Amino acid sequence: MNRKTLAAAFPLTLPVLMGYLAIGVAFGLMLQSAGWGVGWAALMSLTIYAGSGQYLGVSLLAAGAPLTQVAFLTLMVNFRHLVYGLSMLEKFRGMGLRKLYMIFSLTDETYALLSSARAPEGVDEHDFFFTVALLDQSYWVLGSVIGSLLGAALGFDTTGVDFAMTALFLVIAVGQWRAAGSHLPALLGGAATLVSLLLAGAEDMLLPALAIIVITLTLLRPRLDERRAREEETPCP
Repeated sequence: MNRKTLAAAFPLTLPVLMGYLAIGVAFGLMLQSAGWGVGWAALMSLTIYAGSGQYLGVSLLAAGAPLTQVAFLTLMVNFRHLVYGLSMLEKFRGMGLRKLYMIFSLTDETYALLSSARAPEGVDEHDFFFTVALLDQSYWVLGSVIGSLLGAALGFDTTGVDFAMTALFLVIAVGQWRAAGSHLPALLGGAATLVSLLLAGAEDMLLPALAIIVITLTLLRPRLDERRAREEETPCP
């Protein structure tokens, strides 16, 4: 990571910095209130690094859930990352061993940034992607540690703090909507989610919604790629 790459990547990650510090602090507070100290907060954020999965993990740790239940629920909560990874195959191609970290670090927010990000002129694209991902995780680890330390020193009522994760993703999603050339994928995703909610219910909607989205976008990919190519070829006024 050189200074030029860092200078290019850091401004892009500022929304994640603000959000991850807040929700990382919230996670640290929750974990501390469940009786797990700062070392566990740092370790979970370094090795698990899944915001919603870690929030779930706090409840599972507090309840003493068996390993099989932990594994199943974690799979269900993070199954959407399969879709993220498939859509990033081309962007991560040729990254060597760094590709393993890129797969590991592909959170909702990092995916939202990388899905539309382009490296500035003179900056290696793969270095740029790697730096964005690394910065995002560093914000999350820092927030988790701060939250745990604050929880240990001051004590907090953590009721409702888990909504911080949802709030951050909504902010990034709004920014992506405004910047996107086509809103069709987002509209399809919303429609698929609504249909799955009505048909399968809130508890079982995730997998059907993901299946509908993957199949639909796969069928529409040639059309979407063609439209994107036309937009990139069209000169700005």
